[in-house]
Amino acid sequence: MKSFWILKVRNVDYMKVKDLYDRLDETIPSSLSCEWDNDGLMCCPDPDREVRRVLLTLDVTQAAAEYAEEKGFDAIISHHPLIFRPLPSLISRKLIRLVRNNITVMSFHTRLDKLDNGVNRVLAEKIGITDASAFSEEGIGLIGTLEEPIMPELFCERIKKSLGCPVLELVTAGLPCSRIAVVGGDGKDCLSDAVRAGCDTYLTGSMSYNSLIDASEIGINIIAAGHFFTENPVLEKIEQIIKTIDRGIRCELFDCNVVKMV
Repeated sequence: MKSFWILKVRNVDYMKVKDLYDRLDETIPSSLSCEWDNDGLMCCPDPDREVRRVLLTLDVTQAAAEYAEEKGFDAIISHHPLIFRPLPSLISRKLIRLVRNNITVMSFHTRLDKLDNGVNRVLAEKIGITDASAFSEEGIGLIGTLEEPIMPELFCERIKKSLGCPVLELVTAGLPCSRIAVVGGDGKDCLSDAVRAGCDTYLTGSMSYNSLIDASEIGINIIAAGHFFTENPVLEKIEQIIKTIDRGIRCELFDCNVVKMV
C-alpha cells in the first residue's frame, strides 16, 4: 500500500505598499521635511500591491528604473525626490516605465537629513564621531568631536577610505581636525551655523567654487567629499528600518552614481 504525504503550504501575508509607506512615514515623519521640499509617496500605481522586494537608491535614475523593472522589484525607495518640481506634462520615459510596471516610488529627502538617525548621523559615525548633536536651527547637520585630533590631509585620507570617494576638495586653515561639523549633500547654506557652533573643520558633500573661496577666509578647514558619497551610506540605515518593519521584505542597494572621476 502506497503512502501519500500531504504538504500544507501556509499562506504568507505580505505587507502592502500603502502599509509600508505608512510605517516608514511614522519612523521618518513628514513633519521634519523642509517647506520647500517635495518628498513622500512619489508614484503609486497600486497602493494594495504586495511588497516583497525593495530597491534602495540615492536617486531614481533611468538606470535604476530599468533595473527595478528587469529584476521584478515592487517598490523603489530613494533619498532624493523622484519628482521635485511640478510637472507640466507627463512625457518622462522613466515615470511612464514605473507606472506601466506598477512600481511604487517613495522618497525621504530633508526629513531624512533632519532625522536623528538619518543622513548626518550615519555620516558622522562613518568618520569616527560618536557624540554628534544638531547645530543649526533648521536641524540639518551635526557637530561632534573626534577621539583624537588629526591633521587635515590625514583626515581626508580617512574620509576617502570610509566613504569610498576617490577624490575630495580641501580648503585647509592648517588647523588639526578635532571639532567636526557634518552636512551630507550640498552644505553651503549651513556653513555659518557650523562656524558659530565652534567647529574647526566642516565636512560636506559639495560647495560651489565661490563658496569654497569665501570659506577659505573664515579660518577653518573645509572638506567637500562629494554629494553622492556623503549621502549614499544612509541607504543601509533605511534597509535596517525596513527590516524592523517586516523582515520578510528583501532589499537591494543600487549604485546610481553617474558622475565618474577620470
